[in-house]
Amino acid sequence: MFRILLTRRWVALTLVFLALIPAMIWLGQWQYHRYQQTNRNNAMINANLDAAAVPFESLSKPGATIPLSQMYRTVTAHGHFDPAHQFVVRHRTDASGDNIGFYLVTPLIQDDGKAVLVNRGWISAGNTMGAQFPAVPSTPSGEITVTGRLRPDETTALTGIRNPGGMPDRQFMLINSGEQRKHVSEPLLAGYLELTGSSPALPSSAQAEQVPNPNDDQSDSMAVVGKGVHLPYAIQWWVFAALVPVAWWFLFRREIKMARKA
Repeated sequence: MFRILLTRRWVALTLVFLALIPAMIWLGQWQYHRYQQTNRNNAMINANLDAAAVPFESLSKPGATIPLSQMYRTVTAHGHFDPAHQFVVRHRTDASGDNIGFYLVTPLIQDDGKAVLVNRGWISAGNTMGAQFPAVPSTPSGEITVTGRLRPDETTALTGIRNPGGMPDRQFMLINSGEQRKHVSEPLLAGYLELTGSSPALPSSAQAEQVPNPNDDQSDSMAVVGKGVHLPYAIQWWVFAALVPVAWWFLFRREIKMARKA
């Protein structure tokens, strides 16, 4: 009966099954590590969102790099908007994720002369075509204190968004203080502020659709990364690994039965 195992077909089949077991165990471990990393990231984000607000300048300076550990910290900045140097960021979606438009970014000139990029939120593309600058909300004048989430400079490595350059006037693919230093005369603090509120409040004519909180959940699907997808996948791979010997045994039993009938 066991002579069948010495045939070329069964030696190859057994080797394949033996190779599948460690491969599936490794894939399960990889998914489990992703699950742990997601949990750590979520805990960091929650802690940063819950932390007390601090001045933007206490976590940033011109030419610096915002550490990812400080991302989403609540920060404030006081000064006046600079509408002459505001710009839009192309191919951004609204809160629903269904509509493509622009982010509106306006520099805020602080009382000490340093500038902060403020992402005021999403605006519709409307009928904008090609190089045409979109219609944007008005920009309030006078002193204002803005509050929002600290975000690091966007880069292709960080976001996956290609930055080919050569964009139409005042249109960009990324929010990057290094790129904007060429256009703003004031020293520009690294990173940017993702607006959540202001004092005084912006009039309705000056409001854009605010970027959703990173913990806002727009989907009930368990397939959303961060809602548990990695742990079920890890368990799935480990179950597959456990089923490989069972599958091998059933195939072997079927081979024996067919041999006896023959």
